[in-house]
Amino acid sequence: MSAPSLDYDKLFTARLQAARARPYLATALFALHAVESRHVPTMGVDRYWRCYVSPRFVERTPVEELAGVWVHEVSHLLRDHHGRSDRVAEERGLTGPGERLRMNIAADCEINDDAFGDGLVKPAGAVEPALLGLPTGQLMEDYLRRFQLGSRTLELAWLDCGSGADGLEREWELGPDGAHGLSEQERDAVRFRVAQGITGRPGSAPEGWQRWAEEAFHPPQPWRALLGAAVRSAASAPGAGEDYSYGRPSRRSAGVPGAVLPSLRRRPPYVSVIIDTSGSVSDTELGSALLEVAAISRAVGGRRDLVTVVPCDAAARIAHPLCRAEGIPLLGGGGTDLRTGFAKALRGHPGPDVIVVLTDGQTPWPDSRPPCRTVVGLFPRQHRHSGWDEDDPDYVPDTPPDWARVVHIG
Repeated sequence: MSAPSLDYDKLFTARLQAARARPYLATALFALHAVESRHVPTMGVDRYWRCYVSPRFVERTPVEELAGVWVHEVSHLLRDHHGRSDRVAEERGLTGPGERLRMNIAADCEINDDAFGDGLVKPAGAVEPALLGLPTGQLMEDYLRRFQLGSRTLELAWLDCGSGADGLEREWELGPDGAHGLSEQERDAVRFRVAQGITGRPGSAPEGWQRWAEEAFHPPQPWRALLGAAVRSAASAPGAGEDYSYGRPSRRSAGVPGAVLPSLRRRPPYVSVIIDTSGSVSDTELGSALLEVAAISRAVGGRRDLVTVVPCDAAARIAHPLCRAEGIPLLGGGGTDLRTGFAKALRGHPGPDVIVVLTDGQTPWPDSRPPCRTVVGLFPRQHRHSGWDEDDPDYVPDTPPDWARVVHIG
């Protein structure tokens, strides 16, 4: 008996039904390009928005369930499960197909806990958190920490949603140079359109999709890496960590007979960290600031003797040399004026090559650019209204000046 060919009419009827049940996903559903494949067990996607479909699976599956599978597969791509899986694998040292299967299972749990119902039938064999004794409402990364492959997952060995679910490319996928793949810009445009549809009709999508849409418009930044990169960039910029030395005469001395000119040499850069200790900064944020101080010392090569910490609210405190970040007393409260912190930092000996400010932004800023590079790490606040109100801990008055490199923390 010959293998059946793919029933595109049935497949696309199911996609139309999925779009009717979840209209906010319609743009993404119709952006997928269907590819017939006899290697994928059911349906699977790659990161280029191709959907590989088994003809036998379509033949034996009712249209109503196929609609649920369409929604499931496109959800992997919208939620960037392939990119997130790659990052998790790198961060936690997870290798091999077994770990990628775990990621696929965890990604399915994130999607399926609230995907079905309200006009969308749950497909047979759909993996839900309850199957593994896990709570609902978690992210893929959280589910990964909560289970291992074992007796409960033996029946899931067949699962394969493609590289779009776990980041591991398959031999049967067409790859980046294959036909009908979406470019990175096109993929971002699809995500934006879907997020726009969800936020434009609040309450019509499950809570998980609403959270996703908010993050799509305001994506979380890898702020620790950004802060470290900003500090390293400032510390290595022209003029930072440079001084004149007569230990090695300048080559220009040959043009001035009888005179010895100093040469420019690089020395380790000095960093001064101003930490906002006013009442509007929480204890949690102060703890985070101390962690950033340790990260800053690593950004300048691990030399803690090159880092000084200045706690500051309305007045600057003692400038503490960094020996052990956890031992620095962060005293303060009340109002904020980080201009005093800048003044204290600039009076240090030696003067800083880089100033790093960790604050919620509720402060006046210096009127003029300091004679060194400045990096500002901002704790998150929501802008509510105009005018200065120091008693409102959620109010951010003015953005940092243009001469500062700004990184949003958290």
